[in-house]
Order: sequence, then structure tokens, then C-alpha cells
Amino acid sequence: MATYSTRTVVSTRREWIVPAAEPWGACIGDINAACAAACRAYREAHGIDEAVTLPDDALRFHVTDDEIVISFVAEEERR
Repeated sequence: MATYSTRTVVSTRREWIVPAAEPWGACIGDINAACAAACRAYREAHGIDEAVTLPDDALRFHVTDDEIVISFVAEEERR
């Protein structure tokens, strides 16, 4: 008889949206504030202490026509 297991993984994508409409784009203060908030949330979601450097691929930055979206995905296993 075959042996196997199963699991369900739920992914949550967290996003911080910074307006960046032309012709001026986004200001650095808004980008820094959103990035800091995203870093705090990433640490909390993954249980990473403030003293530990975040991985280079922790956050993703997506640029669209009128906004910059900073995001990460957290997965949670459910039984």
C-alpha cells in the first residue's frame, strides 16, 4: 500500500502601496515609511529579531504606471 501525507498551505500577500503618479512620481519619505512598515511586518510574520539582517529577497518592489507596490508573501501550514 502506498504511503503519503497531505497538507494545506495558505499564502497571504501583504502590500504597501505608495502613490507615484506622473509627472512627479513618489517622494522618498513615503517610500522609506512604507518600506520600514513592510520590514516590521515581515519580521513579525517570520519571527525574525530586529538584530538579524533581512534576506535580500524579503521584499518585492513592483512599479506600475501610478504607484509602487512593496510586498511579501507569508505561508501558513494548516492541518
